[in-house]
Amino acid sequence: MSGKGKRKEENNHASDDSEGHAPPNKVAKKDSDDPDSIVVCEISKNRRVSVRNWQGKIVIDIREFYQKDGKQLPGKKGISLTMDQWNVLRDHIEEIDEAVNEDS
Repeated sequence: MSGKGKRKEENNHASDDSEGHAPPNKVAKKDSDDPDSIVVCEISKNRRVSVRNWQGKIVIDIREFYQKDGKQLPGKKGISLTMDQWNVLRDHIEEIDEAVNEDS
């Protein structure tokens, strides 16, 4: 079977940068690089959760950032959830927590 078109399995998980299960730092501030974005929290040094307006729609953006010329810029690694997708995820948080606890 060819690996063409398939992503390589990565060992880089969102929890790798955190110690234990410490809650993320909550920061409610405007992102200086994007005036329409509100940074809700920083998950780790270069990972943020923000809410922003994109093409007239509100999206929840979970993304890695990188530094260039003194500015924090969004990278390719990340996901933007529409409000419908966010509501589905939010409604299943308990099931996700249970699955994580079973595998721990």
